[in-house]
Amino acid sequence: MSRTTLLTGIGSLVTNDPEYGDGSRLGLLTNAALLVEDGHVAWAGPAAAAPAADTVHALEGRAVVPGFVDSHSHLVFAGDRTAEFNARMSGESYQAGGIRTTVAATRAATDAELEANLRRHLREGLRQGTTTQETKSGYGLTVADESRALRLAARHTDEVTYLGAHIPAPEYAEDPAGYVGLVTGPMLDACAPYARWIDVFCEQGAFDGDQARAILTAGAAKGLTPRVHANQLTYGPGVQLAVELGAASADHCTHLTEADVDALAQGTTVATLLPGAEFSTRAPWPDARRLLDAGASVALSTDCNPGSSYTSSMPFCIALAVRDMGMTPDEALWSATAGGARALRRTDVGRLSPGARADLAVLDAPSHVHFAYRPGVPLVTEVWRAGVREV
Repeated sequence: MSRTTLLTGIGSLVTNDPEYGDGSRLGLLTNAALLVEDGHVAWAGPAAAAPAADTVHALEGRAVVPGFVDSHSHLVFAGDRTAEFNARMSGESYQAGGIRTTVAATRAATDAELEANLRRHLREGLRQGTTTQETKSGYGLTVADESRALRLAARHTDEVTYLGAHIPAPEYAEDPAGYVGLVTGPMLDACAPYARWIDVFCEQGAFDGDQARAILTAGAAKGLTPRVHANQLTYGPGVQLAVELGAASADHCTHLTEADVDALAQGTTVATLLPGAEFSTRAPWPDARRLLDAGASVALSTDCNPGSSYTSSMPFCIALAVRDMGMTPDEALWSATAGGARALRRTDVGRLSPGARADLAVLDAPSHVHFAYRPGVPLVTEVWRAGVREV
């Protein structure tokens, strides 16, 4: 027999459903309540009209938002790149080749060490409100190391991405075509059973447009849906390729032409912006305002990785997006929740209306605007996933 829990006394409730509350994209309800049954939202509305429930949990005016959907991270790794970060902050520029440092450490780590680090970062994100987490391989670059990364990741999340094409493996530095053959052949065969997605770093120093096309096409033939690291360091073919191949997302989108913006606005590919990377590399900020005004779908994510964006904090990324990328607090919150869900082609998360999974964060604040208004303050006091309080 199912039991129900009523969260009531909610000062402001973001449902991300325009049919609720103020009719905005956030579907904002004030003085609200939320009924949870069998791990899903069964009802949302004014607290005064709330149905009876087996358990009542009073929130005393706190805000409730959907759990964050972090649709881009790299959590299966070992080692530390503090020295590299310190050098960048002292004036050196970011180069894609820094990934090789983590590759060496990851290859040398045991399964237990990698999984412990993965679990630590997942827990860190959960404490800050992240209830759905995508993560990638990409720090092994051998058949055995890529497949074990995905096997470990798949124990903890359904959103697993094969990124054998992060950079060419060091052993193939003089034979990039040979590495593409490995990534699209034996490595793909070993990795596909553990993954839902395939990704490629389409960038100078990594893979060009033709190589990226071959890798993504091979993955699609194995049933993996494309995602693309696109246009992070330079203008390039990544965004156009992502839209052409129907990729779920083009991630980074820092350097965009008008044609790139138009393609994203007219297609189904989500532009996933990763402000932690710009913060950590002192690179130009993506222009979220330009994308939003053109009608593109935008997601925000952490890009948590040990080299270029070592943060697991979606609230921090929201604050950066509002301060430096031209987003309003409402747009940033939507992009970190419903936008991330769209980038993962999920309809069960990123919202808090009937039928959605009951993933939510309770804030020690009256409004979601406080993520940007009070940056750096640990506002998340409770996190519920599938109707169960985990924090």
